[in-house]
Amino acid sequence: MKSSHNFFNENQYYITPSQIIEFLYCKRFIYFMKCLGIRQYEEKRYKVQKGRNIHDKKEKENRDYLRKKLGVIKKDIDVSLVSESYKIKGKVDEVLTLSDGTMAPLDYKFAKYQDKIYHTYLMQIVMYGVMIEEIYNQPVNKGYIVYCRNGQDVKEVEITTQLKKKVKDLIDEFLQVTQGYFPKATKYKARCIDCCYKNICIK
Repeated sequence: MKSSHNFFNENQYYITPSQIIEFLYCKRFIYFMKCLGIRQYEEKRYKVQKGRNIHDKKEKENRDYLRKKLGVIKKDIDVSLVSESYKIKGKVDEVLTLSDGTMAPLDYKFAKYQDKIYHTYLMQIVMYGVMIEEIYNQPVNKGYIVYCRNGQDVKEVEITTQLKKKVKDLIDEFLQVTQGYFPKATKYKARCIDCCYKNICIK
């Protein structure tokens, strides 16, 4: 395994999966945060805090548990990841080594599965996948999302070449916005109702 510390360049700007999730929710989030320096106070949101508590709890409970039904033979917990080629960094709940020689990310969500995997979750798990592939130098063809709102509901995600390209395109667009490009607002206007930037956002 390559050390993420050896990969990491402290002077380089890296994008995190949580920033990409905000970018997908509304691209102007990143404009206001990165270009204008206006913070949003997401740490006060109930769901964010609850999600952090879930992660801490699962890490303690599941330290020695291997999901053998998924073919897991080894796992690392709470792993810091970085990709120089994608310019991204993040921390994943579990890095799984599978019996077929591949590896996979696993991430816990304080949410209930509702018949589909949201695009934000999908892109996040793909980002973890490309970072694992680069650091461990092993193929990553799938990932897992564990929905914890009502028990544990494990969903498998196929990590394809097409999805990896989509992540790369997203990152390129994200960087354009950080350099001053003012993006269109989200087309889902219900998202604007409780947005912390609604009073300064030009519709």
